Amino acid sequence: MRHNKKFNHLGRKKAHRDALLANMTISLILHKRIHTTLAKAKALRIYAEPLINRAKEDSTSNRRLVFSYLQNKEAVKVLFQEIAEKIAGRPGGYTRILKTGNRLGDNAKTCFIELVDYNEGMLKEAKEAKAKTRRSRRKSNAAENPVEAAAAAETELPAAE
Repeated sequence: MRHNKKFNHLGRKKAHRDALLANMTISLILHKRIHTTLAKAKALRIYAEPLINRAKEDSTSNRRLVFSYLQNKEAVKVLFQEIAEKIAGRPGGYTRILKTGNRLGDNAKTCFIELVDYNEGMLKEAKEAKAKTRRSRRKSNAAENPVEAAAAAETELPAAE
């Protein structure tokens, strides 16, 4: 029975699991996006997000605490300088999991896990989607040239009657 066992052990002992998650967190911080299995990605999110949250406040104690988990100076430096700026206003949810299907060899579910503010493709799509509405076109047309908009409105009225 697995009562009160709340996290995935990933088929590894504690030391091996900690090393795996630390290495995956380092790769995620340095590369901003990694490809892995779904189970590992979900375990990584639980491991990495509290460390990323520590980077919001750049203090010596926070740097030492994050370094004690990661053991990589370059990753800690990137996390506290580069990533902390982008996540400053975000209250949580620093990672995104994008499912990619099943692996050919063993049919394991695979996915990408990425830092939310670093996917340029999704950021561009969100900005473009907000810009395209019918109302904004009509209002901008009338605002740009009010004389032509009024003339067009007058010509439409007699035809409608």
